[in-house]
Amino acid sequence: MRLENRFEVGAPLDKAWVLLNDIPRVVPCMPGAELTETLDANAWKGIVHVRLGPVALQFGTDVAREAADDTHHRVVLVTKARELRGRGSAQARIESSLSEADGRTSVEILTDLDLQGAVAQFGRGLVPEIAAQLTKQFADNLAALLDREHRSLEDAKAPPGPAVPVGGLGMGFRALWTSLARLFRRR
Repeated sequence: MRLENRFEVGAPLDKAWVLLNDIPRVVPCMPGAELTETLDANAWKGIVHVRLGPVALQFGTDVAREAADDTHHRVVLVTKARELRGRGSAQARIESSLSEADGRTSVEILTDLDLQGAVAQFGRGLVPEIAAQLTKQFADNLAALLDREHRSLEDAKAPPGPAVPVGGLGMGFRALWTSLARLFRRR
């Protein structure tokens, strides 16, 4: 499935580009994600915690920077995740690009997400809505980090808090509500 997000921040383009390429600072913007190891300048390992009602999932995740284009302000990350108890896997290709917009920075995030195994079965029709909400939360967190970076370098250097599992119940209700609203709009 393809997810698209766009947002603007008050930070100048060059500062936003530097932060976007600082993967150890960007990974904690993803709800439930924590970086566990830096392999080299373009490869990292992490864990993503997800809770869908009574089901708690943990994904061991490999993150690699596939491309970074300083001229066009575009970076591509590829992630491969496997649920630690063997209940499925996920792959994502995340392309982020920045452009200047009236002294602000416009950030566009395109995510191609593929889920396999039992993980893909949880929520069936709700998975796209939940994935879209997670991506939106990531974009919102990244925007907040970029805004903090612009306002105060010291605020941006504060270490991220502990990873909190993604709460699926509230997210599931919001996804169900969005699906129902879309169904009624079609009629």
